[in-house]
Amino acid sequence: MIVVNAKMKTNENNFEIIKTAVKQLEISTREENGCLDYAFSVELHDTKNIRITELWEDLQSLQEHLKTEHVATFISSISSDPPETDAKFYEATQIEHPQ
Repeated sequence: MIVVNAKMKTNENNFEIIKTAVKQLEISTREENGCLDYAFSVELHDTKNIRITELWEDLQSLQEHLKTEHVATFISSISSDPPETDAKFYEATQIEHPQ
């Protein structure tokens, strides 16, 4: 499984643009083969930070996702004032809850 953990630092100018652009991206991505989970969220104590969490069956699924029209549309939508983004990619194995 591939895990993506990313953080976008937004500002007053681009937050609403990003928020609007995310809707179709989330909907389309969740329908892709290999997508196990895909979500954007806003930090409760610093609403300028948007978190992105993605789970993919494998690296190929993620690579195919990055080539889709909805990803290109999203990138184009936010290109006038792009947020500072830090993304980390991990290969992981799911485990039982560590009670």
